[in-house]
Amino acid sequence: MNFGICKLSLVPVRREPSDKSEQISQLVFGECYEVLQTQEKWLQVRNALDDYEGWIDLKQHFTVTEAYFQEWLDVKHPRSMDLIQTVSGPDGVTPIGLGSVLPFFDGINLRVGEERLVYNGRASNPALPYRENFLQKIALQFLKAPYVWGGKSVFGIDCSGFVQQVYGVCGHQLRRDAYQQVVHGHEVHFVSQARPGDVAFFDNDEGRIIHVGIVLEDQKIIHASGEVRIDPLDHHGIYHRERKRYSHKLRIIKRILS
Repeated sequence: MNFGICKLSLVPVRREPSDKSEQISQLVFGECYEVLQTQEKWLQVRNALDDYEGWIDLKQHFTVTEAYFQEWLDVKHPRSMDLIQTVSGPDGVTPIGLGSVLPFFDGINLRVGEERLVYNGRASNPALPYRENFLQKIALQFLKAPYVWGGKSVFGIDCSGFVQQVYGVCGHQLRRDAYQQVVHGHEVHFVSQARPGDVAFFDNDEGRIIHVGIVLEDQKIIHASGEVRIDPLDHHGIYHRERKRYSHKLRIIKRILS
């Protein structure tokens, strides 16, 4: 089996092996993956962090050895905490965004495959027990990021990608989609008992979870809907102030930060 790592700021992950297929997720810089199969110029991959599968363009694949991949799996890597930053190496400078993975980062250098790269920005410390205040600060950095289906960056992000990236910076790896993320944590039974950092899930008329966001202080929620925005939250759901109506129906609130 082949293995790879995302060496670009972002790599689109598509549902089918075609440029015309919808983007269902993205790989961000520093994320490793397994190659499941090859079809012409496309690779079906499985993200090593969340087991999410999809197709990437062969031209955006960067091979790593199985030994590197296994070593990467055994380490909890820091994440970039800067909105936009760069890594530099022999091939030049690569822009990376908030939430990018910094493999084997020692404070200055990181290692991507056999290459040594330099990162001069802020990085999270996986050994620290980040709490609610820190999580809120990271979430607010995404404010006004445009909604993009399958996105995971400040230049385009979807609701579950937003929650996953914020929690990833804080040292908690969540699944990719909202209906998968609901398995994390334990239930908070009333909105009035919710704390900043709790995760709220919303369903449609068929009972399927279709939306997710992060609870803030004063019964507000930050979520990606059109853009990353802050709205009031009550036991009915999310109230869109400009449209003066509820936009999402509350299903359940989960607490992940114990």
